[in-house]
Amino acid sequence: MKKKIVIIIGIVLALFDQLIKLLVDKKIALTTSIKIIKNYFYVTKTYNYGASWSIMQGRRIFLIIISIVFLVILYKFMDDFKKDNKLNIISFSIIIGGLLGNLIDRIFRGYVIDYLNFYIFKYDFPVFNFADCLIVVGVIILLIRLLMGDGNENKSRSK
Repeated sequence: MKKKIVIIIGIVLALFDQLIKLLVDKKIALTTSIKIIKNYFYVTKTYNYGASWSIMQGRRIFLIIISIVFLVILYKFMDDFKKDNKLNIISFSIIIGGLLGNLIDRIFRGYVIDYLNFYIFKYDFPVFNFADCLIVVGVIILLIRLLMGDGNENKSRSK
């Protein structure tokens, strides 16, 4: 797989994530909600000092180390995907972009800026951000690719 392309796309996505967070941080007061779709979607600025669902609050250094470890593992794992399949490139790029986006927050801010707030069947889903979306979507794509085979099989074997 073309690691350079994956890394470049990941960095661009992380920078886009940081741009969104910068705008949210500058334009919206902490805990303020802006209604986008009534009773469904709001932009709500929060600071998350932990991980998903605010677990591991106050474990900043641990979360930074875990993020770096996952980035290294992903980088090494890319070698197992020899084929430059678009889905392989997309999945690794967006996971790396998401990890980098939240890692930058943890290192330079001490917390992650979250702002996407959905109410699903009247349940107030925990607030999250673009980087979180990238990680979840990337992992789902990667898992599907692994379950289906990553597309590297020799097609001549099936003949």
